Amino acid sequence: MRTFIRQQFVQAINTEFGRPDMIAGVATGGIAHGALVAHDMGLPFLYVRSDAKGHGLKNQVEGDLTVGRSVIVVEDLVSTGKSSLLAVQALREAGLEVKGMVSIFTYGFEEATKAFAKEKVTLHSLTNYSILLDQALRSDYITDKDVISLNEWRKDPAHWGVEV
Repeated sequence: MRTFIRQQFVQAINTEFGRPDMIAGVATGGIAHGALVAHDMGLPFLYVRSDAKGHGLKNQVEGDLTVGRSVIVVEDLVSTGKSSLLAVQALREAGLEVKGMVSIFTYGFEEATKAFAKEKVTLHSLTNYSILLDQALRSDYITDKDVISLNEWRKDPAHWGVEV
């Protein structure tokens, strides 16, 4: 599965964004996949912590920033987009041009879609919530009634099922 994900990321990057100067993985889930993609593409790799380190150089971005100017960000999961876009902000503050982001999965929350548009970041995900539901339905793991409920959850997960 790891090989398949790496290959799909490389293909998506080449097709959707063109070759960057480097690849960045978002801590923690994007680091391993990002490193594999960078290796496969023969590109330098760096990673972004959620916060600056509390000691030493206090870096939030780790890697050689002098080797390139454009970067593709690798994430495992995008839900609200908050942590992903904080990584984009850190890379931009480090002087890099973020060409876009790839992820394995996204829920497709409206909140995330708006946040990515506002920050002018293109997200390409290998799969998403709608595909997951479709596969679960086709394999009889869930029913049509479940799909309705699960789609209601996606509209407002923080308040779903809360009695008022």
